[in-house]
Amino acid sequence: MTTRRDFIKKTTSGAAAITLGGLVLPSMGYANILGANDHINCAVIGIRSRGKAHVKAINADTNAKVLYSCDVDDIILAEHNAWCQDNIGYVPKVEKDFRKILEDKEVDAVFIATPEHWHAPMAIMAMQAGKHVYVEKPCSHNPYENDLLVAAQKKYGKKVQMGNQQRSASTSIKAIEEIKAGIIGDVFKGEAYYSNNRGSIGIGKKIEVPKTLDWKLWQGPAPKTEYKDNIHPYNWHWFRNWGTGEIHNNGTHEIDICRWALGVDIPEKVTSFGGKYTYKDDWEFVDNQQVTYQFKNNRFITWTGHSRGIMKPKRPGRGATIYGNKGSIELSRNAYKLYGLDGEPIKVEYEQTKSATTNTRGEGGLDVNHVGNFFDAIRMDTSLKADINDASISTMLCHLGNMAQDAGETLKIDSTTGKVLNNEKAMQNWKREYQNGWEPKL
Repeated sequence: MTTRRDFIKKTTSGAAAITLGGLVLPSMGYANILGANDHINCAVIGIRSRGKAHVKAINADTNAKVLYSCDVDDIILAEHNAWCQDNIGYVPKVEKDFRKILEDKEVDAVFIATPEHWHAPMAIMAMQAGKHVYVEKPCSHNPYENDLLVAAQKKYGKKVQMGNQQRSASTSIKAIEEIKAGIIGDVFKGEAYYSNNRGSIGIGKKIEVPKTLDWKLWQGPAPKTEYKDNIHPYNWHWFRNWGTGEIHNNGTHEIDICRWALGVDIPEKVTSFGGKYTYKDDWEFVDNQQVTYQFKNNRFITWTGHSRGIMKPKRPGRGATIYGNKGSIELSRNAYKLYGLDGEPIKVEYEQTKSATTNTRGEGGLDVNHVGNFFDAIRMDTSLKADINDASISTMLCHLGNMAQDAGETLKIDSTTGKVLNNEKAMQNWKREYQNGWEPKL
């Protein structure tokens, strides 16, 4: 059991003052140690969609509070304030510049639901300011950030959970336990898929930045570009400067489940087929994709992503199927289904704490479980369901899927580092260009 003295020692070790983006962030000090009642003050950064799921999950803990709501858009902030009053009974403090929140010693944990180019830089800055971090998937915009984020967690010793909430589903946990016990024999394949019918994002027009939006801070570490009318608040997902495509936006979840079930980490080979087929618009990634990951011991994972066109024969909007030599298991956020080799069902168990599957907020009981696990880890130094050291590996698989697609050939991978072997073209995508003064560093 972790004593109060042990907790203080852990939470104060490794903290240091840093400068980034023009502000000085304080070392942690005793003022940021949780009180004797283990109350946790939180800040939610990025509140339009997933951030609301975070707020509800934080509010489910009677000894936690949302101290700050943070966003760079005044319209989103105003809407969120009204939503908070209706849904949690109070309005948190409002801040547009997240760096000011990191200066507040009363904040114990930050929840990051921003555009993806901010995930790793913001998480690293939060740890350097002495905060625990709950970061949405994907945890990084590129492999360089992925490695840096893991190194930061080890250096600063904070709790860092990624928001792949199915790791906290009781049915998934049970299924993985039974897979490891041999219920479907020797597992060899994980099949992950996502199906949606997203419309065109059109051809954006350069317009004046809305007065309600801090476009400079919205871009942050990404190289500056002119504002267009089809980027904010959601379609940034499909632009390489800020997003990472569907394989990260949704594939991270099911690829992670497959990797968990098969007990694998970094693959030896990655192949991707696909293209942009459906609309002529500003979408910069493939909109339909098939990736195959080959691991040691002849195990493999496939990812099938249909962003713009529903998969046929019709399947659930998302899921994962694990195959063994004695049967298969279909896993979703809401159910565990066991089948024999003949394809006939043996048993079905449904998740009692369901979550939405294909809308942008995805809120539900799994968020409550996952955030609860995060809080338990902070309070009692227990293990995280999606510790960044493991969750980053699933994120790395998604990066490799994009890199293989861009390279147009099968990539051979160093299974200890994730780096592509003998392919300088592919490795050009290992790290991005950063806006001056914003490159994350330890």
